[in-house]
Amino acid sequence: MKILDWYILKRYLLTFLMMLLLFIPIGITVNLAEKIDKILQQEVPFVAVAQYYLDFTVYFANLLYPIFLFISVIWFTSKLANNTEIVAFLSSGVSFWRFLRPYMIGATIIAGLALIMGLYLAPKASKGFNEFKYKYLKKNAQITQTTNIYRQINDNDYIYVSSFNPVTKRGSNFTLEHFEGNKLTYKITASSIVDQDSTYRLNNYTKRVFGTDNDLIETARRKEMNFEFDTDDLTPEEYIAETLQYGELTRFIEKEKRRGSSNIGRYEVVKYKKWSLPVSVFILTIIAVSVSSIKRRGGMGINLAFGITIAMVFVFFDKVFGVMAAQSSFSPIVAVWLPNLVFGILAAYLLFNAKR
Repeated sequence: MKILDWYILKRYLLTFLMMLLLFIPIGITVNLAEKIDKILQQEVPFVAVAQYYLDFTVYFANLLYPIFLFISVIWFTSKLANNTEIVAFLSSGVSFWRFLRPYMIGATIIAGLALIMGLYLAPKASKGFNEFKYKYLKKNAQITQTTNIYRQINDNDYIYVSSFNPVTKRGSNFTLEHFEGNKLTYKITASSIVDQDSTYRLNNYTKRVFGTDNDLIETARRKEMNFEFDTDDLTPEEYIAETLQYGELTRFIEKEKRRGSSNIGRYEVVKYKKWSLPVSVFILTIIAVSVSSIKRRGGMGINLAFGITIAMVFVFFDKVFGVMAAQSSFSPIVAVWLPNLVFGILAAYLLFNAKR
């Protein structure tokens, strides 16, 4: 049986690799054709472009690898079925569970790679991908949140900026309010704030200290100051969540919970998906084997059509529930794991019928 195991395992991994090598260059070509005019116009260095498409490859693969995996398993398993190889395997006394073992070994390898990619590689790639996009491709566009950014940074201080650019690290219309109990003791305003790593530069700085009889007002054209917050507190949530590795993301979520942020659901969706996507590898593998291990009159085309439909429905459910959790009170952990639960039940049903 070791020969059978190695045969299926090699086909599993090589077909999956072939799908990546086939579709990722297509994605890069389409993306490059769309953005080549802006790249040439901005005279982007070749090294920066090469790094962008390296990040794009990781980002693109992490986003669509369930579909690649599903199609690859259906492809080579359908070929085995059409060549009557599966019938020969099972007729030799091999149980369907035993036949499924090399698929599960392959799924374990892919799931491990997907977990490493989601926890460590994809966040770094996402950061480079977004920074390049906003630095060169959207150079004249301002990166802002859809609403003004208002945050509580500790027990006494609240900050506000009307917009913030995570690439230039520059915010507009900055305000800091300091409270002692329920009383506002001083207020700092500036037309803009710029992060200079160790300090912040405030332009058109004004500080008003509220007194019992008179207020003390201090002004300056430029002012260097230290604050108890960093640029992550001002970065749009869609951008920051994708760029943090798992440990950083967990600490960031805990910090946002203490501040009472309204965007916890969005952050937790990103966090839980890092674990749910590797699990989906096993579910999609079982569905793909169950669907394509039967020799059909329509041949491989029927299996591919059915398999692609299931993969698209899976991605659709995954995106819809993710958006629901990010923009409503719907539980993030339920939203992330519900597609796996539903398709896990479907996988069990299809596997039972395939055995029969």
